[in-house]
Amino acid sequence: MFKHILVPVDGSKTSMLAVSKAAALAKTFGSAVTAVYVIDPYPFTGVGADFAYGQAQYINAATAEANAALDATKKAMAEAGVQANALVGEGHAVHDGILRALETSGADLIVMGSHGRRGLEKLVLGSVTQRVLGVVHIPVLVVRD
Repeated sequence: MFKHILVPVDGSKTSMLAVSKAAALAKTFGSAVTAVYVIDPYPFTGVGADFAYGQAQYINAATAEANAALDATKKAMAEAGVQANALVGEGHAVHDGILRALETSGADLIVMGSHGRRGLEKLVLGSVTQRVLGVVHIPVLVVRD
């Protein structure tokens, strides 16, 4: 039914629940899996000298965090008997990076976690899942904890 599943991850408990669901689906349908972690290559990284972060240091830290999340994802997939490809995407907004990964992977299903933010927190932080749902034209399985 699904030939290729895209799983956006951020290393959180919720995204690992999505990884588990994606692994089960991939095993059932024999689907290929691509996990993606999106890094903003040019973030506003701090205010003042106490919090300033150099671009190189930020990229190194963000890449290390991405690799840790993707390694955990690949390990969880392997334990479920599924092989997953992993990629680090870039985007000024996470949903943009997910959309680029979708275009390059050719996935026909997205399985992603939602933190379930509400109220002011949702207004301030936004919802990556909501933005993805608003622009894609393939099925999206939203996993909540």
